Amino acid sequence: MVKNKKQKGSNAERELIHFFWKQGWAAVRVAGSGSMKYPSPDIVASNAVRRLAIECKAVGDEKKYLAQEDVEQLCAFAQKFGAEAWLAVRFDDENWYFMNVEDLRNTKGNNYSLDITLAKQKGLLFEEAIGIFRQQKLI
Repeated sequence: MVKNKKQKGSNAERELIHFFWKQGWAAVRVAGSGSMKYPSPDIVASNAVRRLAIECKAVGDEKKYLAQEDVEQLCAFAQKFGAEAWLAVRFDDENWYFMNVEDLRNTKGNNYSLDITLAKQKGLLFEEAIGIFRQQKLI
């Protein structure tokens, strides 16, 4: 089962990489993210104007918990790299939502959590996160 979760996460990261490249951004998966002594995100993306450090989560449950250390490492990497820190989350059968770290809920034990309701309230869709906004006609 652990292998399936790892594969699900890798596939989700690859999906986001393709989204970035299709919109004219450069993006790469970071080898060894989460398994080295140095902080590193899952994805680094840039369009020559903005740099994003992204931790990705593909979630099959209703809620996702994140260790405080993981969030702190994402922020530490982003600061040193001169990038924006984002958590990209996709709940099954839902869109990708990009969450600002400050919008995550603190839980007991200094960890963080989010669910689909919070993601829809506070998160940005992929297009919004990279600065593509579609205007709707007012009738």
